[in-house]
Amino acid sequence: MKKLSLLSIPLLLVGMLFFLTSNFSYNDLGKTTVAPSQEKDLIHWMTLEEAVKAQAENPKKIIMDIYTDWCGPCKMLDKTTFHHPQVAEYINAHYYPVRFNAEGNDTITFKGKTYTNPGYDPARKGRRNSAHQLTRYFGVRGYPTIVFLDENADLLAPLTGYYQPKNLEIFLKLFATDDYKNIKTKEEWQKYQENFIGEFK
Repeated sequence: MKKLSLLSIPLLLVGMLFFLTSNFSYNDLGKTTVAPSQEKDLIHWMTLEEAVKAQAENPKKIIMDIYTDWCGPCKMLDKTTFHHPQVAEYINAHYYPVRFNAEGNDTITFKGKTYTNPGYDPARKGRRNSAHQLTRYFGVRGYPTIVFLDENADLLAPLTGYYQPKNLEIFLKLFATDDYKNIKTKEEWQKYQENFIGEFK
């Protein structure tokens, strides 16, 4: 399968993000399970195809919430982070937000190729199932994973694990403002974090 190019983001930053996100693994939540949120979505979710089409008319980056139905931390991310008013407002303003079931059975066309889930077992719906081809395309290694794509729908970076609003804020703004383009060393990333002033409560 063709691998994504990471040339759109300094490789060192990608490595630092992988290292950082390992500290936010869903394992930190233990065996917590949370019922799916019954609240009305504050984020204007769309499909990946809809987001790519919208980019052609009005270029913005894409943020993808890659989740599974059985994943407790995925439900926590939805309930406590994506239903946070400041997070939702910022995402709606600066991104095209996409929700994607990593083990679902949707047929998705992306960048001229069709992705399916040949190993999907209908009898296991809502439980652990096979990974969708698109999940593998994005290199998802755990759930939840938040994937950032640039204005051309090319991969910027994945964030694996559960993030509280105040932890996610720096990444939302890092990519939305293109600040990531100016970070080429570990020291620059450290300085960026030290100087970042969060606003989410």
